[in-house]
Amino acid sequence: MVYHFTLFYPKNLEPLSVNDVLRKLLIPRKWRHYLRIEQNITINGTYRYFNQNVLPGDKIDIILDQVDSAQQKYPASGKLPDIIYEDDNLLIINKKKGQKTHPNLNETNTALNDCATYLGQSPYIVHRLDMLTGGLLLVAKNPAVVPILNRELTSKTFHRDYLAKVDHADKLSDQGTINQLIDHDPEDQRKRMISPAGLHAVTHYQVLKRNDNNTAVVKLTLETGRTHQIRVHLASLGTPIIGDPLYNPNFGGEDLTLDAYEISLIKPFSFEKLTVKLPEEEIKL
Repeated sequence: MVYHFTLFYPKNLEPLSVNDVLRKLLIPRKWRHYLRIEQNITINGTYRYFNQNVLPGDKIDIILDQVDSAQQKYPASGKLPDIIYEDDNLLIINKKKGQKTHPNLNETNTALNDCATYLGQSPYIVHRLDMLTGGLLLVAKNPAVVPILNRELTSKTFHRDYLAKVDHADKLSDQGTINQLIDHDPEDQRKRMISPAGLHAVTHYQVLKRNDNNTAVVKLTLETGRTHQIRVHLASLGTPIIGDPLYNPNFGGEDLTLDAYEISLIKPFSFEKLTVKLPEEEIKL
């Protein structure tokens, strides 16, 4: 499969070498090598050596013919996803609470199976949401954008914000950062726990609204993406999420009040920032 991308170097940026522009676009080193060897990058229609500059306003054409992917294939579910945003490379859907992001063997009822139905082909996973968490999930429509999106996640260019409703809000300051290592719970394979032997995990939070019943609506921004990270971090402060069957001792059978409500990133093969928010009527807190 051959992928062709066209973009314009922004007029507000300083001139950079072709190689530095490709690095700025987070294009993998292996692909930069093929672009140079095959001369599959042109500036204003002409191949330019990698040490030559790209100028503001220049048109850049990139052809990738060395893209491979070993990712598993996702069969269609027969159901359509709730699409919030779409372009040539990306799909952002509103994942339902209680639905898995991706399937195990022989499962076809997950969010990625729904995306396969809509696309008519298997999508490509970028990140995950816990099964009980609803809201925005980004899916790649082709493998060429996956390594770029992965680099955006690693470099913190890709931001994910959540909204949660918590108990015992008087224990929570108006804003703060939770920096606690997270590990598996040896007594319950479903759960995670704070542990000095765990993985680095950082969550930033801000209280948006305090309620009379000692609950609060909290905005949370992930710096890392560990399983159950927000749920474990908030529970560690004594302010578990309402509706959390694993980490809230007062769970009463209600839905988990946690929504992925905003995603922001730089669109692959461009310099354009994209911010997508969950519609207000879809936020269930």
